[in-house]
Amino acid sequence: MSRLSLLAGLLSLTHIIHAINITEQAINQKRTLSLGVIVFPGWEPLDVFGPMEIFFSLSYPYKIRLSVISKTAGPVSSTVPPFSITGVGPPIDYGYLLNPTIMASHSFEDAPPLDVLLVPGGFGNVVLEQRNDTSIEGFIRRRFDQLDYLLSVCTGAMSLAKAGVLNGRRATTNKGAWGSVVRHGENITWVPTARWVEDGKVWSSSGVAAGMDMAYAFLSHFYGTDRVNNTMNGIEYAPHTDPNWDPFSVVHKVCFSSPFDCMKTEKEITPRFPAQT
Repeated sequence: MSRLSLLAGLLSLTHIIHAINITEQAINQKRTLSLGVIVFPGWEPLDVFGPMEIFFSLSYPYKIRLSVISKTAGPVSSTVPPFSITGVGPPIDYGYLLNPTIMASHSFEDAPPLDVLLVPGGFGNVVLEQRNDTSIEGFIRRRFDQLDYLLSVCTGAMSLAKAGVLNGRRATTNKGAWGSVVRHGENITWVPTARWVEDGKVWSSSGVAAGMDMAYAFLSHFYGTDRVNNTMNGIEYAPHTDPNWDPFSVVHKVCFSSPFDCMKTEKEITPRFPAQT
């Protein structure tokens, strides 16, 4: 086969894939999307409310049904319960922190069928691990095959890894908590320099605010860009659209598997507001 024929074939395949994506987006625009968001004591507010703002704004033109899911239904505080950071010292009481609370509409036992499940992170993950509470992982494992998409923000990727659904996949997580997350799971290709990673039906983002960029990319993939771009203009947020944009991998020194990025100077890719020393 000549190079010209190969190029023509690739272009034809690209057009076919593009047409399929447009068709799927047209179907998605007419369907009712069942969105589930997991919360737990000590969930990170922006992990939840950042992506949820974009989903909320898109629920004007599209049909989206929200279920907030926790171990038990009812109010769930974002304040982490008292815990020992090392696991051996005396617990620290974080009751002095602000206490945004969200109402869980469903428990893991009575949650409705879901199309998309969003799993946030937060310091509460540490408490759950110290208490050997695997209820989140169990729910993810039970629901995974029925989901169209599974999204994680920040250290929410740890729950996905512990559930086993990242095995054989690529994923990323919060760079400031890198070591505590990537030790979980088997045969996972952890991507240290990424704003978000898409692998099949699993999308994972870097830390906290990165969830908004992933949500923009995911919803553009799901619905198409027109209404999503209008939404971003409405909420006046300009998302990062390059999944490989990640200065925080250098800030937190986790760029070990991306030599090109490690060769860059910190001046080139340090964020506008570097950590204070």
